Amino acid sequence: MRFVVYGAGAVGGVLGARLHEHDHEVVLIARGAHYEAIRSWGLQVDSPDASVTLPIPVVDAPEHVDFRPDDVVMLCMKSQDTESALVALGSVAPPDIPVVCVQNGVANERAALRRFERVYGVCVMCPAVHLQPGVVAAYAAPTTGLFDIGRYPRGSDNLAERVADACNTSACESIPRDDIMRWKYRKLLNNLSNAIDALCGPDAHAGDLGTAARDEGVECLTAAGIAFVSEEEDRERRGTRLQFDSAAARSRPGASMWQSMARGVSVEADYLNGEIVLLGRLHGVPTPVNAALQQLVNARARDGAAPGALSPDDIIRIVSAPKN
Repeated sequence: MRFVVYGAGAVGGVLGARLHEHDHEVVLIARGAHYEAIRSWGLQVDSPDASVTLPIPVVDAPEHVDFRPDDVVMLCMKSQDTESALVALGSVAPPDIPVVCVQNGVANERAALRRFERVYGVCVMCPAVHLQPGVVAAYAAPTTGLFDIGRYPRGSDNLAERVADACNTSACESIPRDDIMRWKYRKLLNNLSNAIDALCGPDAHAGDLGTAARDEGVECLTAAGIAFVSEEEDRERRGTRLQFDSAAARSRPGASMWQSMARGVSVEADYLNGEIVLLGRLHGVPTPVNAALQQLVNARARDGAAPGALSPDDIIRIVSAPKN
């Protein structure tokens, strides 16, 4: 089995590096300066245990991959980039190639299934950072991340078990699951605070604003009849497996949306907070907090604003302001 990691940013770069380090065959697809740096010097991976530079094969587009029957494509880009990535992949890869969505949000798998027969979802729990070309950082040790996997829309199979086995031999953990979307919807609820992290800084998401965003999410999923894992199941799965070195934990600047704003690129809010706003509109559930977060973080990203410039009170005032 060869892993074609499409999107070698924070999560994709770290996962591809761990697989490569443990003798699994990997090829990365990166772009721009990140591709040039990896091609020239290798991928630098910083972690609590060590800093290493790995000579992982890399290309800058799917058309430059010589696809083989044993390939598995790991989609690791942000959700807003998935559609264009699938178009590029679909033009050169066979329709029966396994496509594994190692992504936050819940829309990627459906988009992939339009073009590819065998689609898998992964519930990602992997604190990682990518801020400069050729460098990614992992912030958890000794287990780098949790990557539970299942067939989309439901079920499991031999390939899911083989991908899980590869992760389990590569400083990560993975459980094959028949109900992977239940886990991904819980992760969606957890990710609703990413916009607060980007707008207000990484210490703000645990407050009342984050609770209000998640409460709206729970109400929308319930109204839509969508099953999701309970907080207790989620805590039990995480357990003590992701051990954060204290210095590394303090140095992590922010979650994925914070990183996107810091790098001056588009953010994933339409597929996180926007997913809840969509469900609310479909099922008659008000979502003022998630709508405000979606609009604010998109606007500030378009303007090239730095992350962390607002306070939770600023956002609460915006949510509470009378609508014209």
